[in-house]
Amino acid sequence: MEQEFEKIYAKYYQSIYRYVLGLSQNKELAEEITQETFYKALKNIHKFDNKYKMFTWLCIIAKNTYYTTYKKNKRYLEIDDNIVDNEKAIINKIIDSETNEVLLKIIHELAEPYKEVFTLKIYGDLSFKQIAKIFNKTESWARVTFYRSKIKIKESLDEKEL
Repeated sequence: MEQEFEKIYAKYYQSIYRYVLGLSQNKELAEEITQETFYKALKNIHKFDNKYKMFTWLCIIAKNTYYTTYKKNKRYLEIDDNIVDNEKAIINKIIDSETNEVLLKIIHELAEPYKEVFTLKIYGDLSFKQIAKIFNKTESWARVTFYRSKIKIKESLDEKEL
């Protein structure tokens, strides 16, 4: 069983870390939550339901761990300036660190599920199919929600005239 879990850890660690990093926007916190996620998964592997894929199950644990940690701390989590290394279409307006900070704050302030779907797609590099499974929704729902989140971010950026 340990060898099997080591394979799971090796296979999914980076993806779960990127997912949590997208949620937390803090490298140290993402590392801590990712470790906690795998600890909880190992501890509860006997409860794993095959109706989910392993990756989806780990994402659910990671998401719940993140929100539990966030609520427990009840403080503003520091934004890591190095997060936006992989610029995407919506991030074309990032010119300097001030703009970067504004964009990250806008993303942080997005309502759910827009924030999480955008974060999963951009920072977690998940497919719409994977995102849909996490939310128990359709792939079309994930695409529409992502599109709407981009519009909301663009509108907020335009309001700030960046």
